[in-house]
Amino acid sequence: MSQWVTVCALNDITPGTGVCALVENYQVAVFRPYNDEQVFAICNIDPFASASVLSRGLIAEHQGELWVASPLKKQRFRLADGRCMEDETRSVAHFSARVADGMVQVDALPKSAAY
Repeated sequence: MSQWVTVCALNDITPGTGVCALVENYQVAVFRPYNDEQVFAICNIDPFASASVLSRGLIAEHQGELWVASPLKKQRFRLADGRCMEDETRSVAHFSARVADGMVQVDALPKSAAY
């Protein structure tokens, strides 16, 4: 069952960037890769550096999928599910995200990365 939490207006996120939001007790990195209403949400904690930085990472496309590169050690995490490209054992949780009436909402229940 989903528990949607409104985190910000869609227009608060510049296309091609991410922001950090506190959802329940989780730091969540919310990304808006394009100038449309598509949003993604993953854990904001970089598991390689134990730092809250993924929302500041660079969004890139690789083999038709969107990833964010950590600004610290450059490991890449898939926006759709938090999978780490370089080391699947260090993948991060992901969250369902949507836009409703111009507001970004994140499901408060994280989904673990399972591969």
